[in-house]
Amino acid sequence: MGKRSSFSPCGRRWPEGPDEGLRDPSPDRARTTAAPPCAVSLSRKGRGTLFIAGYASLWGVADLNGDVTARGVFADSLAKTGAGGVRMLHQHESCAVVGVWDRMVEDERGLWVEGRIEDWSAEARYAAALTRAGALDGLSIGFRAMKARRNGRLRVLSRAELWEVSLVTFPMLPGARFRAKTD
Repeated sequence: MGKRSSFSPCGRRWPEGPDEGLRDPSPDRARTTAAPPCAVSLSRKGRGTLFIAGYASLWGVADLNGDVTARGVFADSLAKTGAGGVRMLHQHESCAVVGVWDRMVEDERGLWVEGRIEDWSAEARYAAALTRAGALDGLSIGFRAMKARRNGRLRVLSRAELWEVSLVTFPMLPGARFRAKTD
């Protein structure tokens, strides 16, 4: 077995590369234009805890894989589990739980999430340090599709079981971004 990274309990390093500028040229397909992230400043409440918020999904916007979430797609799942039943991971690594989600709301724009990056592990402290430095600001959802339909190359999800929302370097949905919350 190879040498483990000091940054990942799973011993993996993460890819680097561009995550912007990809658009679907077809006018009849859902837009993939990234919405600008919320502009808020960094803050810390309590020792080692970093509060974050942002959109994990945007309604009607195709991700780079051709998935589109419809408004209300996560309603049943969130009614069952609440925000506490959805894991906060780093880079979709199941062994890298870096915090907890406190609030998830499906609003008119998308799935709004609020949570805390804790300092309980090296991975969590690394994610918080990357966030403070402005190097980590993407969100990515992990889910199981329950109901979907095809629309050309796109898969439109109308019901899904939400398992996790990860803090990622390169989100599949370029507009899915978070920032640290202001007081």
